[in-house]
Amino acid sequence: MNKALKLLGRINLKTIYFNFKYFPFGMAIRLPVLISNNVFLHKVKGQVIINGPIKTGLIQIGYGKVGIADFKRSRAIWEVEGDVIFNGRSYIMHGCKIHVMKNAQLIIGDGFNMSVECVIIAQKRIRIGKDSGISWESLVMDTDFHHIYDENGIEFNHPKEIIIGDNVWVACKCTILKGAVIPSGCVVAANSMITKTLIEEKCIYGGNPLRVLKSGITWKY
Repeated sequence: MNKALKLLGRINLKTIYFNFKYFPFGMAIRLPVLISNNVFLHKVKGQVIINGPIKTGLIQIGYGKVGIADFKRSRAIWEVEGDVIFNGRSYIMHGCKIHVMKNAQLIIGDGFNMSVECVIIAQKRIRIGKDSGISWESLVMDTDFHHIYDENGIEFNHPKEIIIGDNVWVACKCTILKGAVIPSGCVVAANSMITKTLIEEKCIYGGNPLRVLKSGITWKY
């Protein structure tokens, strides 16, 4: 009962607008996505696809308070022109920025949690597996934005897909850049940068340069 009342308390004009903008009437009326009043809906374009059973509040964006975040002055941003695909429940907390460019894809697995003040930017494709999480103030970005050319005038810094496996935990203040692949069952230590394909599953990666700190691990919330 308390959970149902909490969900009802999160129904506002932004939630209604978002659902009826993206989904057919029969689906939108169930309000599968709840949008906090602290979310700036900058671009509500492209398409949002939800795979799996539909229920109210399956996806929640802009909620949750953590001591390091200024809930009153900071806000989340939704700037989407491409495709966002949710394969189940997702909880994207206060102050997060989601930017998916035209013709790009962001694919999010079931049981995804993202803490406050994180940023995801997709120009090509970012895929996140099930039961994975990203901690506060982390950045996931598959593009350099600017175009860089070699001495022959050929551009060489094209966007590259990012893949985050199942049951991956990315700790706070990490940077995950284009071409990064994080295997399933891994933990990325705080303040790490990932720019390449990591090979071993069930490892803690960290350090500068990045390396395996511990192998054969499991983790849980």
